[in-house]
Amino acid sequence: MTVIAARRYCNGAIAEPNLVLDGNSLAPLPAGSFDWIGLCEPTAAEMELVQRQYALHPLAVEDALNPRQLPKVEVYGRTLFVVARTAELAGEEEIAYGQTAFFVGPGYLITVRFGSTRAHVDLRTQIEMQQDRLAEGQDYILHAVLDFIVDGYLPLLDQLDDVAQQMEEAAIDVFPEQAVIRRIFRLRRQLRRFERVIGPMEEMCERLVVADLPCIDPEARIWFRDVLDHVRRTMARMQSLKETLAAIVETASLLEQHRQGEMTRALAAWAAILAVPTAIAGIYGMNFEYLPELQWRYGYFAVWGVIITICGGLWLRFRRIGWL
Repeated sequence: MTVIAARRYCNGAIAEPNLVLDGNSLAPLPAGSFDWIGLCEPTAAEMELVQRQYALHPLAVEDALNPRQLPKVEVYGRTLFVVARTAELAGEEEIAYGQTAFFVGPGYLITVRFGSTRAHVDLRTQIEMQQDRLAEGQDYILHAVLDFIVDGYLPLLDQLDDVAQQMEEAAIDVFPEQAVIRRIFRLRRQLRRFERVIGPMEEMCERLVVADLPCIDPEARIWFRDVLDHVRRTMARMQSLKETLAAIVETASLLEQHRQGEMTRALAAWAAILAVPTAIAGIYGMNFEYLPELQWRYGYFAVWGVIITICGGLWLRFRRIGWL
């Protein structure tokens, strides 16, 4: 069995460092004692041993073994069943999801982890060093692990935020290439999935705060309120990141339209300026004997003077209105 740790605690101290999970029914524990079992990707047969030993509900066990559950809180008799989703970057911009299920009952807390590489070993060590907090029981452990899971969202959002800022700064200078636009839409798709998968964490944490649930001390709800606040800030930041990615394409499109408009106006201005010498040269290029000033000694210079004067006036006008 993939048991990361199986220990019994009594009044905040380790009573049994290595519990045996053999499927035998759990005897009533003395006051102030509870078991904390950490499992990582157990099989159905292995999970059945834990189910028999701690009298877990089969529907909850079935959900714990399905790593595609959405975050939720369910009550099975005196057992509280909680599902949380983990998220971390599997690549530069790819989000990988996992699941951690909790069974919280009289005298035990069982975590079943799938898909996440962030183990709870260091967290358990930190908690065991705080005996006064550990003595508070299973609800404190549940809060600590949930807080650990939610804190794991922050590095993910930090890295994606850096990527979005780089794209945003680059889009100001030049319109994004097709590869960059595809990358933006891939990120937006990742964030939409993040919202679908992680979004229900807010409702789940809110229920832990306000609902009357087994194995949750009313005085411990303030700790779950802190987790709820972290989840809400995560979702708000994710929403802001989605809006930033949407604004990159829109802003780049507006800037490109502005650049194209300036180029079009400049071309139109030069076309108007060049139309003057083109028209005059076209007229005098016709093979007619009688044209104004054709035989005049200074006609050539006069024509050039007219061309320069008109073109110069047009150039100054277009400069004044910002077309050149």
